[in-house]
Amino acid sequence: MFISTAYAQSLSGAAGGDIMASVQQFAPLLLIFGVFYFLLIRPQQQKQKEMKSMLAALKRGDKVVTGGGILGTVSKPPVEDSREVEIEIAPSVKIVVLRETIASVVKPQAANDAK
Repeated sequence: MFISTAYAQSLSGAAGGDIMASVQQFAPLLLIFGVFYFLLIRPQQQKQKEMKSMLAALKRGDKVVTGGGILGTVSKPPVEDSREVEIEIAPSVKIVVLRETIASVVKPQAANDAK
């Protein structure tokens, strides 16, 4: 009289709720990964591609800046398999640097002389 009847819960209702709960738990993690990919990883990969193509296109006469801040002109461009580049930093003063240490190629800019 005072004891109520206990009924077993169906399995199909519980499994559907568990799947939705797990999706809701992982959704913020997936969103954070997407933001990191588009704000950090992808731009870095594009910058690396640009740097690789710049280093592959080095030729004699290019003005370059090394990672250590040395300014110079490429006097002997690298051979395809070589990692070394010969740079002239002063008249008749040449140094050999690794291709990977070249930070940028300096492009000459026109002067803004007002007449």
